[in-house]
Amino acid sequence: MTETATDRLRLILGDDGLARLAAARVAVIGLGGVGSSCAEALVRGGVGRLVLLDRDVVAPSNLNRQAIAFTSTIGRPKAEVMREMALDINPAADVAAVHAFLDKDRLDEQMDGLGQVDYVVDAIDTLSQKLRLAQWCQVRGVPELSAMGGANKLDPCRLRFARIEDTVSCPLARVMRKECRRRGIRGLRVLYSDEQPVRMEAISDERWMREGSLLGTMSYLPPIMGQMIASRVIRDLLGWT
Repeated sequence: MTETATDRLRLILGDDGLARLAAARVAVIGLGGVGSSCAEALVRGGVGRLVLLDRDVVAPSNLNRQAIAFTSTIGRPKAEVMREMALDINPAADVAAVHAFLDKDRLDEQMDGLGQVDYVVDAIDTLSQKLRLAQWCQVRGVPELSAMGGANKLDPCRLRFARIEDTVSCPLARVMRKECRRRGIRGLRVLYSDEQPVRMEAISDERWMREGSLLGTMSYLPPIMGQMIASRVIRDLLGWT
């Protein structure tokens, strides 16, 4: 009997589960260490329709953690590389690559322009865009899962799913909590680490948020975050707890 890419998935999901995932359309916004691993896991997990958005090109500093980062892809748009990877895994997938900056002042227009999506993964780093994206999802009733900071963290066992109101220890989540309250964003679901970040130098939270280049990142933590987010997305799409 000829093997197929879905054989092992079918043993768990059954034909109905596979069909539900194949029809689902998930937008992954940001294709860095978290987003690229999440997108890879989604397509390997049977999600048949993806929207991949990122403004950046692959850089040498990405090689330590991003699923799309190889010496052969340096300088290429991340969205295009991720689309090629997804189609190499599942040639039948419907994958849209959007090489663009998600402008907070035009975010509603940009997100509406992507077409209907069943789920949004926020794997972007910039606070203002994360907040506007959360507002867009809340107003339109689109399920969302948002990645908090994985930089300067070491222990993946400290990763937690929670509402933003219940997060602790994460510098990004601390600012997000305050801004979500101010903007009326409630119940935003996030993946965060309750580990105290390793500080390579004494810097303020404001500078921590502003100067991402100062943050160190382990090779394994962002990919694990991406895989965890993909697991939650797939279970949500299937209606599993």
